[in-house]
Amino acid sequence: MADVPLTVGFVGAGQMATALAKGFVAAGSLPATSIMAFDVIAATGQRFVDQTGGSLVESNRDVVNKAKVVFLAVKPQQMSTVLSDLRHYVTPDHLLVSIAAGVSLKAMTAGLQKETRLIRVMPNTPCLVGMGASAFCRGTSATDADAALVLKLLSNVGLAIEVPEKLLDAVTGLSGSGPAYVYQVIEALSDGGVRMGLPRDAATKLAAQTVLGAAQMVLSTGQHPGVLKDAVTSPGGTTIAGLHALERGGMRAALMNAVEAATDRARQLDGS
Repeated sequence: MADVPLTVGFVGAGQMATALAKGFVAAGSLPATSIMAFDVIAATGQRFVDQTGGSLVESNRDVVNKAKVVFLAVKPQQMSTVLSDLRHYVTPDHLLVSIAAGVSLKAMTAGLQKETRLIRVMPNTPCLVGMGASAFCRGTSATDADAALVLKLLSNVGLAIEVPEKLLDAVTGLSGSGPAYVYQVIEALSDGGVRMGLPRDAATKLAAQTVLGAAQMVLSTGQHPGVLKDAVTSPGGTTIAGLHALERGGMRAALMNAVEAATDRARQLDGS
């Protein structure tokens, strides 16, 4: 792939496809002229073009015929039909990257040729602002170079790691569903600020920035969250009083239970 210009296509041009394409262009990994997409909803396809600078083609088959890396960005319930349509157009030269939740490598391989190079990705919605947390796993025919390429592309829209497929459901429960948990934390912190007299707008901005800053501290310092927590917690001070209230409310157990419940649900959807 390194010897020829990389072309990337999207089967499905919704929000996540648009976010990924925008990230690739913004990072300089790909020129917009090397990106194309097809979506059955014309307005969705046009929005993809408007936001990424890429082009539209006339069918899913055109995406495969013109692009060497093809992102399958359709809903899980549409995947079987899409794979059936593309089965005879995908060659060993193609790399297919699925971002459809709950569709296993085994199921996709069954719908395609056995030698198809496949990688499955679980992204999350902060990819839309270049702050995603994505995990991926490779199929048996995918190469080290394929994995390196996907890692590079996903890193343009946030953090990306490779995991065994058996862990993707846990990734779904943690980072896939996790933004919703954090939004509730931000909302609750904002409510607390309002209860204590802060205007709503100020309270929400302070809560969101506090979560963002704390997360960046974890990533930038490499220190355990517990160590960073202790650095803020003075004996007999305000922070330990707040932490004690959180422990009484079972916050940590509630978040752990949320990850477990979402993971279990992902396993049900995945059929594993």
